[in-house]
Amino acid sequence: MELKLPLARVSYDLMGPTVAHFDLNRLPCRHSEGLLSKVAIGVKAAIGVMLSHMVEMDSGPAEQWCIPDYSGACLSNLLPAVIYRLANGGHRGSIPAPDRFRREVIRAGSADPSESSWLPSELDGLDQIVVFVVDGLGSSQLEERLVDLETLGSLKRITIDSVAPTTTASALTSITTGLPPSLHGLVGYRMRVGPRSVMNTLRWSTGAKKSSMDVNPYRIAPVEPFFGLHPAVVTKSGLEKSEFSLAHLRSSRNSSWRTQSGIGSWIKELLSQGEKFIYAYYEGIDSTAHEFGLGDRYLEELIYLDFMIKRITEALPKGAALLVTADHGQVEVLDEPLIIPDGVQSKISFQSGEGRFRWLHLRSGSLEEATKELEEAFSGVSMVLTRQQVIDQEILGPKMSLEVSRRLGDVALIATAPVSFFDPDDTGPFKLVCRHGGLSSQEVKVPLLFAIG
Repeated sequence: MELKLPLARVSYDLMGPTVAHFDLNRLPCRHSEGLLSKVAIGVKAAIGVMLSHMVEMDSGPAEQWCIPDYSGACLSNLLPAVIYRLANGGHRGSIPAPDRFRREVIRAGSADPSESSWLPSELDGLDQIVVFVVDGLGSSQLEERLVDLETLGSLKRITIDSVAPTTTASALTSITTGLPPSLHGLVGYRMRVGPRSVMNTLRWSTGAKKSSMDVNPYRIAPVEPFFGLHPAVVTKSGLEKSEFSLAHLRSSRNSSWRTQSGIGSWIKELLSQGEKFIYAYYEGIDSTAHEFGLGDRYLEELIYLDFMIKRITEALPKGAALLVTADHGQVEVLDEPLIIPDGVQSKISFQSGEGRFRWLHLRSGSLEEATKELEEAFSGVSMVLTRQQVIDQEILGPKMSLEVSRRLGDVALIATAPVSFFDPDDTGPFKLVCRHGGLSSQEVKVPLLFAIG
């Protein structure tokens, strides 16, 4: 199915028979009510007149479609809003004056941090803030298990959006640069970096050999992380020296942990040293979900995280806050990846992206025919969008440059059901049970929890 709404932001509910909602503002994803057999897609004119037409939808298992709110409560706006609140508190240390900081982040392309009313007012006037990013913890996965999580269940929380695609490389870079993928340039887990070259952005590799010599992180991801503030960062030992860390954490002051207990120990030590802003990252939830799914092992990992958060919150000094968020959520994909039809395979030069946001790079002159065949083959389980539609609808964010757009494929398959799409060059040591990358609410919606000392 093809969607052509270049002036609108779409909030799609695809959980069976539903209604699609949108207007010229970014509506949050909403579940519809009632039993309808079709999806109504409306076009709202400036005078508020609704025009609509009906589009047949498959009534089988599917998921809610969300475009991230890049102008509001989104990961790309989190650090600008947090640091602006710190600057306004008057205890700045290395934090610049609020007006100067605001001008700098707006000039870089971020949303105005002074308009971040979505960030809880309890975070005003604080001396120190820790932002703890938990890889792979979506809001829906957390909410379903809060009864077993004493500390996380007791924290105040709101829900915010990840970015598109909902993948670690794109989302973490959006957090640390304050920009959507369209502006910081890391547009997926695997992205095109040459005529026929695809780079794994986490490994910073185009194949068997590391590619740091020919793919410079400063060129691929030129935006300075953390707005030039050089904050304290707590990450796993070994990660701090990777090219991806150079792309999204460079200029920070790293404190590496070798065992999980080191995360809390470093955070407590850095707070005692008077650090105003601390960034921490933990990947255990995501790793467990990928390998084992959302069952007992996933819950056990969450219980361990809950204990870790408890220890940190108990050690928060007065005037300090801990914020816990995530880069994306998860979807269990129990079936084998879907194979691209033979008729389209012959038109594909290579693929990039990830299983739930797959980019197809086509041979010249085959776009229209391939798009039609893909729509027929994957109706009800995927959106099929051309590169230009993705850019026009600002799915990866606004103002994408020509250089960044060249990193995309010609056609995107964005899963709207618990499925993934097969790429023979995108494999790993074990079958992935949980996946992400798509735009379902399970992947886009992430928690923002906070505790104040």
